[in-house]
Amino acid sequence: MSSSRRGTGLTAITLSLRDQSIERFITLYHWDLPQALQDQGGWPTRATAQAFVEYADMATHRLGDRVKHWITFNEPYVSAMAGYLEGRHAPGHSDLDEALAAAHHLLLAHGWAVPVIRRNSPGAQVGITLNLSGQTPASPSAADRAAVWQQDGVKNRWFLDPLSGRGYPADIVRHYGRPMDFVQAGDLEAVAAPLDFLGVNYYTRGVVRSSAVTEAENAHRTVFPNPERTEMGWEVYPEGLYELLARLHFDYRFPALYVTENGAAYPDQIGPDGEVDDPLRVAFLKRYLAAAARAIAVGVPLRGYFVWSLMDNFEWAHGYSKRFGLVYVDYVTQRRVLKTSAHWYRRVIAANAVVE
Repeated sequence: MSSSRRGTGLTAITLSLRDQSIERFITLYHWDLPQALQDQGGWPTRATAQAFVEYADMATHRLGDRVKHWITFNEPYVSAMAGYLEGRHAPGHSDLDEALAAAHHLLLAHGWAVPVIRRNSPGAQVGITLNLSGQTPASPSAADRAAVWQQDGVKNRWFLDPLSGRGYPADIVRHYGRPMDFVQAGDLEAVAAPLDFLGVNYYTRGVVRSSAVTEAENAHRTVFPNPERTEMGWEVYPEGLYELLARLHFDYRFPALYVTENGAAYPDQIGPDGEVDDPLRVAFLKRYLAAAARAIAVGVPLRGYFVWSLMDNFEWAHGYSKRFGLVYVDYVTQRRVLKTSAHWYRRVIAANAVVE
């Protein structure tokens, strides 16, 4: 193959990965809205969904003959809620109406793009990735169980239900109490375009205590988070991955699932011997991979697992302060060092099994 045929940029990368027999999965959108589109209103405007379809058309037309796994969006919950309601991510707004419209237009853009991707990449597998977390009541009380159902609706069902053809959950529509007038005729049918797989980003769970009653009125807590935490402050709870995968399969029946992100940040450092030993990450991954294997054993169609992440990288609002990688990156010199977890994970890949 000539160098001119190989091209540059993403085209060259996909060809190089193919030459190494590495399957390519491309996520078209990971919170990277062009500023020009934000200046025109961003995701709360319907035109942004239309612009995404044009972009998806261009990307899949260019790469559709060499990439067969396409993910439209990564974590639309974060784009909509962290960006337009909580103000933690770009564009830093705090407006519920904007957030709900943004969430809808992200899902609509996904649904509109699915047939375009299929046309440009015959035989492709097309999906979307959601960040999902199981919600556990802090006690068996009715108040805590109601609070859990609401949290599940806000964080999980608001995206899972429309993608699976159920529309927006009525209880959460009532909870928000907004007009939802951005939903037009035919939108929900478009959002529910058939998926080949659902990508699942899982890190931790929520332990929910009701705020509708006082502590004195509520039952005594019977569930407490595991004190073991990652450097992000997230509870280490591998059972939650098994519970979530089983729930997704038995409640929603998506054709296939992929764990598209799972991993842990720890304060890694280069030792005197020049190596980076990260036993906590190895222990973390062993337990979560075992949970994934349990899900497969009960019939969950889990087709793959991706560690977050290959290399230490820019972690959005946290900048370069949190290290998730299997490979240590010296940000000053750009030197890469394989951590203990990278050597261990290489053996996992070779064996296709959890190894010591």
